[in-house]
Amino acid sequence: MRRRDFLGVLAGAAAAWPRAAQAQQAALPAIGIVDLRSPEGMDTRLRAFRQGLAETGYVEGENVTIVYRYAENKLDRVPELLADLVRRQVAVLFPGGSVSVVLAAKAATTTIPIVFNIPDDPVRLGLVTSLARPGGNLTGVNFLSRELTAKQLAFLHEMVPKAARVAVIVNPLNTGNLEAVERDAPPAARALGLELQMLRASTSREIDAAFAALPARRPTRCSLPPMASSTSGACNSCNSRRTIGCQRFIRRVNIPRSAG
Repeated sequence: MRRRDFLGVLAGAAAAWPRAAQAQQAALPAIGIVDLRSPEGMDTRLRAFRQGLAETGYVEGENVTIVYRYAENKLDRVPELLADLVRRQVAVLFPGGSVSVVLAAKAATTTIPIVFNIPDDPVRLGLVTSLARPGGNLTGVNFLSRELTAKQLAFLHEMVPKAARVAVIVNPLNTGNLEAVERDAPPAARALGLELQMLRASTSREIDAAFAALPARRPTRCSLPPMASSTSGACNSCNSRRTIGCQRFIRRVNIPRSAG
C-alpha cells in the first residue's frame, strides 16, 4: 500500500466519526496509537505521522485527537492499553512496535478499523484474507522483510564473494524487525553457503562493541572493496588508512572486521 493510500485509510476512518458529534463539537474523532516501545525516540516517527495527517486535512487538536499509549517494552501491558482505547471508541487503531501488538489489536476489536505496518506477511499471520482484498477491519503496509533480508545477503555475497562469515546487526528495540530478521536471515545465509553471526545493538556504543567482539582472521589478501577497511583503523592486508567513508561503508553493508 502506498503512503498516500495508507494515510487515506486513517483520514477516512477519522471522517467516519458521527457527524452530529462533530457539529456539536462534543468530541473530536480520535486515533488511538498503541506502541510496544517507550515514547523516547518516537519524535521523528510521530512528526511524520502528524504531517501525513495534515496533508489530508486533519490537524491534531483542531479536528482530530490522537490518544497515545505506550507499553514501555512490556508486552503484557498491551491488551490493557488496547481495551482502554476500545472503551473510548476511537475511530481507528494504529498498533506498532511489534507484530504481537497488531495481533493483540485484532483480538481486541472486530469493529474499529485497524491500520498496521509490519515486516511480515499479513496473510500468513492471519491478519487479512489477501493483499488485494484484506477483508475484516484490518489493513496496512507490509515491508516484505523476508524478501529484503534475503536480497541484502545476496547483494553482500555478490559484493564480497570471498567472505565466508557474515555478521548481521539488528536493533533490539525494533522488535518487529528483530523478529523477522532473526528468523529469516539464517535460512537465507545457509542458501548462500555463508556462516552467520547475529548481533544486537541499538546505540553507537553498542555497535562499536559489536564490531570489537567479532573474531578477527587475517586474510591472505584483501577481500574487501578498495574503500573498505577493518575497524582497527587500517585494512588487515593492504594497511590503507581508514576514513570516515570507509567506516560508514562497512556499517551500511554489515561487513565484519575482516573477511576470509
